[in-house]
Amino acid sequence: MARVALLLGGNQGDVKRTLQTAQQLINARVGAVLRCSHRYESEAWGFSAVERFSNQALEVTTDLTPQEVLDRCQAIERELGRNRAAEAVAKASSGMPYTSRPIDIDIIFYDDLVLDSADLKIPHPLLAEREFALVPLNEIMRQRRHPVTGQSVGEMLEALRAKNS
Repeated sequence: MARVALLLGGNQGDVKRTLQTAQQLINARVGAVLRCSHRYESEAWGFSAVERFSNQALEVTTDLTPQEVLDRCQAIERELGRNRAAEAVAKASSGMPYTSRPIDIDIIFYDDLVLDSADLKIPHPLLAEREFALVPLNEIMRQRRHPVTGQSVGEMLEALRAKNS
């Protein structure tokens, strides 16, 4: 059994309900949800949006491979209204790398695996730069160490906050 850290977020529609439904679907289709953070609100990252994002971290145990976890999470995103084709059009027209969305599910950690493939990078490559990801992760796995840097989630969050102050 692998332990996987997922970050869920979104800023369109009934985000609270979408995150609750995503957690239920992850529990049914990916693996047992062991821990779940509170929801945290944040401004959009990498683009401007009127709606604030709501983010939540989950720790899941699974028998699935990393690619299977990704495939099932993306299927859940589609089921909950995420349209990557429409997002690509919005990104192209705005010139921004990101856009609003009803749901996003990122794989942050998969045990201590380090994976760098075309469609999947684990641990998430921008984790140390994203306070909106570190805050909910810190709640449920403060001592969890990054398999490349060796820093704990708590240490990454403290370093980012010190850098931004």
